Amino acid sequence: MLKSMMTAAILGVAAMTAVPVAVQAEDLTGKTVKFGAIVPASGPFAEWGRANTVALKMLEKQVNEAGGINGAKMEIVIYDDGAKPAQAVSMLRKLADDDQVLAVAGPATSSAVEVAFPVANQLGIVSVSQNSSKPGVAAANRPWGFRNTVDEAKLARLVVPFFAKTFDVKKAAIIYDAKDATASAAGAKIFPQILADNGIENLDADTPISFNTGDLDVSAQVTKLRSLQPDAVVLSADYSQAITVLREMKRQGMKTPVVGSTQLMSSAILAAYPELPIVAPTTFFAGLDVPAVKTFTDGVTPLMRAEKNLPGTIEPSLFDANIYEIVSLFAQAAKEAGVTAAPADLAADRTRIRDYMASESDFVGLGGKVRFAADGDAVKSFFIVQAKDGKWTSLETACSSPEADACAQ
Repeated sequence: MLKSMMTAAILGVAAMTAVPVAVQAEDLTGKTVKFGAIVPASGPFAEWGRANTVALKMLEKQVNEAGGINGAKMEIVIYDDGAKPAQAVSMLRKLADDDQVLAVAGPATSSAVEVAFPVANQLGIVSVSQNSSKPGVAAANRPWGFRNTVDEAKLARLVVPFFAKTFDVKKAAIIYDAKDATASAAGAKIFPQILADNGIENLDADTPISFNTGDLDVSAQVTKLRSLQPDAVVLSADYSQAITVLREMKRQGMKTPVVGSTQLMSSAILAAYPELPIVAPTTFFAGLDVPAVKTFTDGVTPLMRAEKNLPGTIEPSLFDANIYEIVSLFAQAAKEAGVTAAPADLAADRTRIRDYMASESDFVGLGGKVRFAADGDAVKSFFIVQAKDGKWTSLETACSSPEADACAQ
């Protein structure tokens, strides 16, 4: 039996009956099980945060309509950190101390995670990022810090050689956002090393091409890119900044294939330069031919498009899927690990959630099985996708772990 509470909820199961486990589940009827979420619903990544919120509200409704958690109502307390690290810490403390939630989904950005995860360890509360993929961030903040993402370095090591072979790349140029933690790490360190490892000439190795989050004019940087005449462009930036680069590339007539990280995964990227081959890794995309993905996408897409502060053509991204999986796993943990939802047991309940997440190996997410490695990062399947004809198309499937059968269903 698939042990995914999430799958049970979205398929409309009338009651989520427990799989036999060592801990006897309590009847929590009349109680409320609270989880928290920190999303960037304002600021440069507002689209991500607002879409996250829609996905979480849908999940909350689904779980409660399916009987809740052992009879208890599930409540998700959602706060906006504006992608500001200090605000993320404040929201984490508020969720832990004032709202007394059992676990927190978020924060999103690596910059926020780097300061929030140490606080989660101090407070003794699980914090799981839906976006962060800068190498080593969770590993440095065990045992309470987790990420339902894959380290960008692991992904790039597989994506770059595949991309190079597909587009016959012998020389490339890198452009990156120097102000964003993940984009900077990938653009200044990860991608240059991987290009070298694959025998690809890095044309701007001596004079890196970069810009800063919020820059509206990148014409000078793109002019330099074009002058280098690369076979490919490595674009390391989140979607909101990447579209500025892509639009300028289109304006200047650059038709060079682009490769990047998971930060490119947004429907906004599809519209920025539809004619250009853009390749990226992802653990989820709306067109993935999996029943659970179709059910999730069909359910959440109209809700997102009905929001006045989201684009009318938006589709759920991997970060929406990630946060949906995170809170689904929280709910499954609360159900199966003996959570009491009693105020006196708050610390013990938080520890139960942490221990369950660290050991659970049969949780089935939207794109397949999900578990957490010792470093706190997710082990899951991922896909190499290309933007084509206004949608993402899968080119290749791989696993984030080299272990045999690590991603087997």
